[in-house]
Amino acid sequence: MLERLITSFQNILKIPELRSRVLFTLAMLAVYRIGAHIPTPGINNDELAAFLLDQGGALLGFLDIFSGGSLSRLTIFALGIMPYISASIILQLLTVVIPHLSKLAKEGERGRKTIIQYTRYGTIGIALIQGFGIAIGLEGMNGGQYVLDPGWPFRFMTVITLTAGTAFLMWLGEQITERGVGNGISLIIFAGIVARLPSAVAQTFEMYRVGELSLLFLILLVVSMLAVITAIVFLESGRRKVPVQYAKRVVGRRVYGGQSTHIPLKINTAGVIPPIFASSIIAFPATITSFVQVPWVQALGAHLAPGSVVYTLMYVSMIIFFCFFYTAVVLNPVDMADNMKKYGGFIPGIRPGQRTADYIYKVLTRITFAGSIYLAIVCVIPELLIYKLNVPFYFGGTSLLIVVGVGLDTAQQIESHMLMRNYEGFLAKGRLKGRSG
Repeated sequence: MLERLITSFQNILKIPELRSRVLFTLAMLAVYRIGAHIPTPGINNDELAAFLLDQGGALLGFLDIFSGGSLSRLTIFALGIMPYISASIILQLLTVVIPHLSKLAKEGERGRKTIIQYTRYGTIGIALIQGFGIAIGLEGMNGGQYVLDPGWPFRFMTVITLTAGTAFLMWLGEQITERGVGNGISLIIFAGIVARLPSAVAQTFEMYRVGELSLLFLILLVVSMLAVITAIVFLESGRRKVPVQYAKRVVGRRVYGGQSTHIPLKINTAGVIPPIFASSIIAFPATITSFVQVPWVQALGAHLAPGSVVYTLMYVSMIIFFCFFYTAVVLNPVDMADNMKKYGGFIPGIRPGQRTADYIYKVLTRITFAGSIYLAIVCVIPELLIYKLNVPFYFGGTSLLIVVGVGLDTAQQIESHMLMRNYEGFLAKGRLKGRSG
């Protein structure tokens, strides 16, 4: 197996286009990691980082995952890619209620580019608001001792720096998607999590060395991680196959149709989108409250911190909502039924047309509910155990879901490039099934 894996990586280097795409992706991710260590000007970064790590709590640890550690160090990428994700959520929600956006979404490539442009504008707007909130919060934190020269010049510089950092990350992600391998935005989040994994492992073993963790608990931690990863791989590849039969059609002297096929409906159509969307929505007000030194605002922020009852209920509810919402955006049973009817296809035992659409909708609802419960369990249960047992946050279910899910998608895209050029992929039989496969 190891020999075959080495051969597969060697085959990647033999395909010029794939090699250039992989190297471009790695180069862009390296640029991102370098930028994650450039401090925001006008701030006493060492003292601020020590204070945030000591007082930031669960909320900062959660938000720091998506920024790759940039938020705790307040670098130029402190806001990370979350404003872009928030803008994407807002645009997708507005697409359902605003006819103009709904019409654009159906116009193909032209409409997609227009919506992307709106998303970029929304990203800048959200980044400006968050950047200004952070600047004001820093000036009021501990009497402003972490700001070298408070005032409007500092606020202006901080807002411009943080907004420019987010805009650059947005551009970086789009470049990776277009000229590299995989989804650029997801890979940026993936890189931020993976970059912090070695320190998390070292911290865990240090806790074991000093006696804070027992050997039995450490073994159970590793076994539980492997079990969660196995469950994610299994369920992300799971599909409900709806059988479709095509009737025979005679066109001239040729006979078309007559074959049987199926519609592969995924258990988790939305992938890692629901937990990312849910966390970003909760993180937006939580970020502001963490920098405002007012008692009732701090109390509100404590309720929005991971591990609290309010946060857990909101997080689970939003994951389930976005599972159904994203599935409804991606898959339209009425359009699927119309396309099947147009080409002479039907589901055995189901009348074409509205009956077919109702049947597909019922199947989608059932498997989406199962997928949403799976996502909620994977994202919430491990993190509840983490906050109760004080294990480093990086082993949470959300982190594992993103790492495994993005890894599967990227490997599946590489597999497709290799199979297109008659090279064997990573598996001896069949294709590697990513979430988008």
